[in-house]
Amino acid sequence: MPKIIPFKAVRPTRDKVSLVASRSYQTYTQAEREARLDYNPFSFLHIVNPGYKYAHEITGEERYTLVKNRYSEFKEDNIFVQDKKPSFYIYKIVDREHQVFHGIVAAASAEDYEKDTIKKHEDTLEFRETIFKDYLKTVGFNAEPVLLTYPDNKIIASILKETEKERAEFEFTTTYRDTHYLWKIEDQAIVKTISKEFQKMETIYIADGHHRSSSSYLLSKDLKESNPEHNGTEPYNFFMSFLIPESELRIHEFNRLVKDLNGLTKETFLIKLDTAFRIENRGIIPYKPSKKHHFSMYLDGEFYSLYLRKTNYNFNNSLDALDSQLLYKTVLQPILGIDDLRNDSRIKYLNGKTDIINLKSSIDNGEFAVGFGMIPVTIKEMKQIADDGLKMPPKSTYIEPKLRSGVTIYEF
Repeated sequence: MPKIIPFKAVRPTRDKVSLVASRSYQTYTQAEREARLDYNPFSFLHIVNPGYKYAHEITGEERYTLVKNRYSEFKEDNIFVQDKKPSFYIYKIVDREHQVFHGIVAAASAEDYEKDTIKKHEDTLEFRETIFKDYLKTVGFNAEPVLLTYPDNKIIASILKETEKERAEFEFTTTYRDTHYLWKIEDQAIVKTISKEFQKMETIYIADGHHRSSSSYLLSKDLKESNPEHNGTEPYNFFMSFLIPESELRIHEFNRLVKDLNGLTKETFLIKLDTAFRIENRGIIPYKPSKKHHFSMYLDGEFYSLYLRKTNYNFNNSLDALDSQLLYKTVLQPILGIDDLRNDSRIKYLNGKTDIINLKSSIDNGEFAVGFGMIPVTIKEMKQIADDGLKMPPKSTYIEPKLRSGVTIYEF
């Protein structure tokens, strides 16, 4: 019974939202960031990169305090205003490929995260959890919702459809040619209906944002312990989420690039691969796999197809059958010597939305020695791994939609 509740979002004014909204800080090149910071005084990047004002890189607690200060300035200047009533927010994205995503921005329960009513499929790193928890504790707000997914629901779908017939609170198009829409639902009868429909569900799943949700849970635990009058209704008991039906989730693969062959010659490497795979040389024509347990490989100017020899590999659980885990267990770890997929500098991940030519170029220019491609994980696989209490290898999924930061803000 997931607890999903409305909240009073802090939002940019209608005339400023297209200027405020930004992608995640890490997705910009340095030149892109500087251009936006130089020429757009309303960009949310000014809040998350407060040291730019002083032409100085600022980190740690000092940065957190300045982030809080910049956020306060945006509110004081009425760039941000807070809604007067707790609301659900219907969010729609139409991307440049004409894919449509609909969902609800709401507050999800940190207790549900702890109890596994909100299920996870990825491991988190303790140091990142702690850093982000401390950040949230200082700044007092969250501007990037966790992406949650739920089983398709006819009643919720009907509410979304009816709401979207009205004029949107926001409508703006990004430089990526994605169009974003937002509607506010504050009618108490509709709010209660939505909450009740989520309560009927057994579980919902984290699609993207494991560190954000984990850090929010740790923050709620800290603040609960330090509040003698804690009653469970405080804002810190919840975290902002974007809930999207399973049928609209788009999952892409992450391809792998490795810098060297671990001291092996090309011929020896191929012979070692032959133990686990049937190998076919596909020549110079770009090749992508089309089935589970089949991989593409680019090595020394040529593409190869790798077909798993199933007699040599045992599927003991849902994780063993996952292609990213299979590649790790048969190639990356035993042959290429990569044990730590998160921290080994010899491996890089390239999301599957990126053209395969980019993978080829990274190897042709000598930066990497070999690249591997696979097909995307399915929602069924992702859920099964979460249900089994298992965790995927890092960078197993690149999931859409991606929301813009600063469109809805949740204050603790």
